[in-house]
Amino acid sequence: KLERIEGVAFYDCRSLERITIPLKDGMITHDNIFAGCDNLKHVDLVEGELHETVAALQLQEWRNDIMNVEINSINQILPTASAGRWGRDEGEKAQALRTWIRSVLRKIIHYQAWHQRYLNEEIATTLPPVLPRDIVMNNVLPFLELPSH
Repeated sequence: KLERIEGVAFYDCRSLERITIPLKDGMITHDNIFAGCDNLKHVDLVEGELHETVAALQLQEWRNDIMNVEINSINQILPTASAGRWGRDEGEKAQALRTWIRSVLRKIIHYQAWHQRYLNEEIATTLPPVLPRDIVMNNVLPFLELPSH
C-alpha cells in the first residue's frame, strides 16, 4: 500500500510517461519528485478505498462523467507542465498533481456530504410512519454512513 512518494523518487527518469497512484492527500511530498521526467504525461488512479467511496455514493453521474472529467483535466495539464530540474527550478508536474489530488478529494467530500443529506431527508420523509424518529436517527442512519476516503 503506497503511502507517499518522497524526495527525488523518479529523478531524471526520462522514459517515465505514465504513473498510477492512489488519490490520497500527501501522496506527492516534494516539488522535484519528477525532476527531469519531461515525458510524464498521464496519470491513472489505483482502485481502492476511493473507488469504494465513490461507488457507495451511487451517483452514476459522479462515477462516470465527473471522475472521467477530473482525470482528463490532469492529463491535459501534465504534458505542458515543467518537470523541473533538481536545484534549478520547481517541478510543475508535482505541484499540478498535488493540487489536482486535493481538488478531487474536496469534491468527493462535498458529494459525500450532499449524499448523506439526501439520505437523511429521504429517510426522514419515508420512514417516520413506520418507525419513530429517534429510532431512525439513532439506529438506522449510522448504518447508512458512507465509507471514508
